[in-house]
Amino acid sequence: MNSPDVEAQQLIAAVTSLRAVVESARLPLAIDGAADADVARVALLRQLDDYVLARLHSLDAPLLAVVGGSTGAGKSTLVNSIVGTEVSKPGVIRPTTTSPVLVHHPDDLSWFADRRILPGLARATGGPGTPDAPGTVRLVTSRALPAGMALLDAPDIDSVVSANRAMATQLLGAADLWLFVTTAARYADAVPWDLLRTASERGTAVAIVLDRVPPEIIDEIRPHLAAMLRDQGLPTAPIFTVPETVLTADGRLPTEAMARLKAWLDALASDARARSIVVGQTLKGALESLAPRTDELVEASRAQADASAALRRAAAASFTDARDGVKAGMTDGTLLRGEVLARWQEFVGTGEFFRQVESTISRWRDKVTAAVRGGPPPAEHLGEALHSGVAALIRAHGQSAAADTARAWRRLPGGPAILEGDPSLSQPSPEFTERVERLVRDWQGEILHIVSTEGQGRRTNARIAAYGINGVGLFLMLVSFAHTAGLTGAEVGIAGGTSVLAQRVLEAIFGDQAVRTMAAKAREQLTNRVEDLYAEEQARFSAATARLGVDEDQAGRLATAAAAIREELR
Repeated sequence: MNSPDVEAQQLIAAVTSLRAVVESARLPLAIDGAADADVARVALLRQLDDYVLARLHSLDAPLLAVVGGSTGAGKSTLVNSIVGTEVSKPGVIRPTTTSPVLVHHPDDLSWFADRRILPGLARATGGPGTPDAPGTVRLVTSRALPAGMALLDAPDIDSVVSANRAMATQLLGAADLWLFVTTAARYADAVPWDLLRTASERGTAVAIVLDRVPPEIIDEIRPHLAAMLRDQGLPTAPIFTVPETVLTADGRLPTEAMARLKAWLDALASDARARSIVVGQTLKGALESLAPRTDELVEASRAQADASAALRRAAAASFTDARDGVKAGMTDGTLLRGEVLARWQEFVGTGEFFRQVESTISRWRDKVTAAVRGGPPPAEHLGEALHSGVAALIRAHGQSAAADTARAWRRLPGGPAILEGDPSLSQPSPEFTERVERLVRDWQGEILHIVSTEGQGRRTNARIAAYGINGVGLFLMLVSFAHTAGLTGAEVGIAGGTSVLAQRVLEAIFGDQAVRTMAAKAREQLTNRVEDLYAEEQARFSAATARLGVDEDQAGRLATAAAAIREELR
């Protein structure tokens, strides 16, 4: 069995590891709950730094009682009255306390001067008239306060200054004991009770000071406040009432008005065991809250990963549809209609040509040869029409993929913010059209390479020469857009038989099987080029999510760290 010292060191190690994981956690996608989860993450990190680790390393340090409450509740007056001198300046102008004031016995200076707690705040000294400096805590020594306990006067929890509210919340997270000050008029306000619920959930020791209570209604208000505390899980929180009274000439409460509270604080400060119980309660509650609070961050991290994955899937689906659309357009006859059909008819003669040709291959070849060699041959027009048709098909589906992805992202968590940051994502990249044109030209060059590679034999070369390599290349393009494996003859005739003649000529030159192989290869090469182009366009969307830095493994690391804390607390 491990010794207490070993167990303490293991717990410190587990908390330290948790702190590192929480500090590195990020929630960059603008999805529901992300902002609140990040606020909770910062609060968790601050409490780890400001209290948990500090207290674990220094269990015998003085008890820190943070005096907090609403605007005008009389916190500074109460602290000055407890100490017996003005250490925190009260006033009618709000906010009064803007920088925290930590009052301690001179013998306890070393515990607070070295940033053991609240390491993010600089230390300052000086009296109540010293100008406040943001991000500092002013240290004040007082022998009126017993050694072993310090008081920290915090800014208003409902201050009109957001930085003061944030500071107040941070300081409450660093408290061993929260001395909550409220008034008869404001004890039921919502803001204090939100923080009291948080204190209850985290096991923080709480004492209530009900200030400025008219004597005639003390018996009415006190039971009501006690009932509210029970309802919020704080049934054992002591309540100290300070009756409405006239302040002394030096602006402090009369001794008799705060006698019970002062006696309780003095007893707590002088009793090491009592202090240990309070510290133990708060530290235990804080430690037990770490894993559940981390679980919330785990869920937020998983939501980030899920949202990022959904965005990537939406982009992948849109570009998959685009690829499928191009593949379908290559074989369903789309490319053999309109301008291509007109140019093909111009290439071989009139539309009557198809009804007048005889069935023998030689007659087909003679007719086409005559068309090719007649003057001037319109082969260039047919090639341009094919080029334009293929490019238009690729462009149209690429543009649709970008628009469809943007449309899907606008409906998905996190997507609208990304599109707002980069509106260009709703359209293809600026160089997309140029790349499409280059793609088609390169593919047409590959077609000529296929023809020349297949025509290595002398006899085949002679046949190719009869039509010219460009003409044969055009025939192969036409066939590749209509030829489907297993279909021959009239079955591949699309758009008025556009490809039938081209296929017959190619079969006469290369043979039936070779034509099928060449057409399949031509389609495959075009398909591969289109897939590469669309992959690059899709990558723009992937890069947009990647730039945010969503960590897919973050939830797992957080869950592991939370499990380690639970194991140490068993």
